Amino acid sequence: MVAGGSLVDRLTGRVSQIHLPEFDPFYSTASWYRDYIAYCGISDDGKKLFAIVAQLGRRKPILKKPLGEPGGEDDPDSECPAPGWQRQPTRVAFEPDENQKVTFAIRGHAVDVVNDAEEDERAE
Repeated sequence: MVAGGSLVDRLTGRVSQIHLPEFDPFYSTASWYRDYIAYCGISDDGKKLFAIVAQLGRRKPILKKPLGEPGGEDDPDSECPAPGWQRQPTRVAFEPDENQKVTFAIRGHAVDVVNDAEEDERAE
C-alpha cells in the first residue's frame, strides 16, 4: 500500500519511502499491478506530460514516454486519469485525454508500445 510517497508492508508494518519521478498530485493518479506502478508524470517546468511505469526495487522507471502537454491549471478536467492494467498479457493503457490512448506491453524490465489497430486486425 502506498500512502503519500511511502510503502507500507501490511505484514510487518514497516514503512519505506519510495521515489516516484515526476509525480504530481494534480496530474498523477497512480495505478498498481503487482510490483508495478503506472501514472502520468509532469516535467519540472510543467510543460510536458509523461507516461511512467516503475517497478518496486528499481531506481529508474522502466518506461518514461512523452504524452504531450498537460491541460491548464484552470481546467478541472486536466488531471490524467489512472492508467488501466490488463493482466494477460500484462499491459497498461494511458488516456491523458478523450482523444488519445497509448498502450504499452510490460515484459519483465522491458516495455513495448502496443499498436491498437494491429491488435484489432488480429482479433478479426
